[in-house]
Amino acid sequence: MISVQDTNTAASPLAPEWLAVPADLNALHEPMWAQGVQRNDAGELAIDGIPASELKAQFGTPLFVMDEADFRARARSFKDSFDAAFADICGGVDVYYAGKSFLCTAVVKWVEEEGLRLDTASGGELAVAARAGIDGARVALHGNNKSDAEINRALDMGLGRIVVDSLDELDRVARIASARGGQAKVMLRLTPGVHAHTHEFIATAHEDQKFGLSMAEDTTEQAGLSAAEEAVAAATSYPGIDLLGLHCHIGSQIFEPDGFALAAEKLLRFLAAMQEKYSIVMPELDLGGGYGIAYTPVDTPRPAAEIAQAMAAVVRSTCADLGITSPRISIEPGRAIVGSTTFTLYEVGTLKTVRVDAAGSGAAENQAENVTYPRRYVSVDGGMSDNARPVLYDADYSAILASRTSDAAPQLSRVVGKHCESGDIVVRDVYLPEDVAAGDLLAVPGTGAYCWALSSNYNYLARPGVVAVRDGSARLIVRGETEEDLLNRDMGV
Repeated sequence: MISVQDTNTAASPLAPEWLAVPADLNALHEPMWAQGVQRNDAGELAIDGIPASELKAQFGTPLFVMDEADFRARARSFKDSFDAAFADICGGVDVYYAGKSFLCTAVVKWVEEEGLRLDTASGGELAVAARAGIDGARVALHGNNKSDAEINRALDMGLGRIVVDSLDELDRVARIASARGGQAKVMLRLTPGVHAHTHEFIATAHEDQKFGLSMAEDTTEQAGLSAAEEAVAAATSYPGIDLLGLHCHIGSQIFEPDGFALAAEKLLRFLAAMQEKYSIVMPELDLGGGYGIAYTPVDTPRPAAEIAQAMAAVVRSTCADLGITSPRISIEPGRAIVGSTTFTLYEVGTLKTVRVDAAGSGAAENQAENVTYPRRYVSVDGGMSDNARPVLYDADYSAILASRTSDAAPQLSRVVGKHCESGDIVVRDVYLPEDVAAGDLLAVPGTGAYCWALSSNYNYLARPGVVAVRDGSARLIVRGETEEDLLNRDMGV
């Protein structure tokens, strides 16, 4: 192999095409960060005035750091924007916060105080909701395989909706509700067959996956009926079911509006047809969500008001075309509320630079010469145990030097964790200052959704704590685990 000296200001041939060399390694790309995050006069990353070093000293690392005011502002933005856009259509919109993205009792209280509702997906998430004291009527329960215990807990709490995912589940919910002498408020989750431009594992509206009732014909034993229509027919016949309406969700981390518009139109046309055929009224329609956030500088999330106006236009025109009154609309923004409110703070440990063959890098002129290029591995004190998304979805993240500024040249780096897995990657490709060293602090933005929620104890690492910052004060809202917490579950001694 032939090694070459690299010009520090040039893009590395090992970098993906979308990753540009930053003009300023110390600058923050605003869409990726909470509103309260900035550099202080000393050059440290700070949140609402609290520097990264102080957070490290008080709470340790790794650490999830959340801007409470930013969370509340994003929640209000979705509620206010959709209420305004749909005011003339159905009087406003019910916005459901995705508990699966990140949930604790403090967040449940913020959600309720900002006028949102809560979407849960398990008995454990219902337990958090109950502990926080939220009105059950403002809570929904999802899931493709709800247990009898979860269904009974939902009925005990007086949930506003149980989103039914299959014909078998519809029958089971009906039987449990009838045996209790009551009714379950139910929405039917449909798969409209809309392709979402996202990762295959988080696209949820195509036919070949576990969620929902298909809208395609001839999918049931009743010739000519789709599973969706059979569910509507069955729901109207069960005394234990109060059929509120229909639900769909086409996926997550979606930027393009086309899929949402097509799904809304298909659901409204189906709802109108079912109401006419079965002489019923379904007063609610949940159009899902899954709106994307900025994990890297090339991600382009849409403002809540823009999403709301686009969705309202489709609902307004489709209802007018069908000659129907619009049902009450609800949405589920998903990670768009919590994702960018939070960053993860890590301490740098070992650093290592390897030389990589240019083959496969796209630099064809260099491949023939067997030229190699440097890739620096920057190890931090967390990893796939606190952020599983890169290994699960090939998710891209960014990182920035948090404990200081630097005038050093940019160097292509890969931020990795401390686990015994070669796939333990936190940030696959990022330009960091050449002088990053052990003891420095790095911050990875956009970790509010599906990071703590997916965290694990792999290699017996304790899961990090979550700190909320507001009005210049930081407090734990989820305590970090200790080794004693882990050992208390070991029954061998």
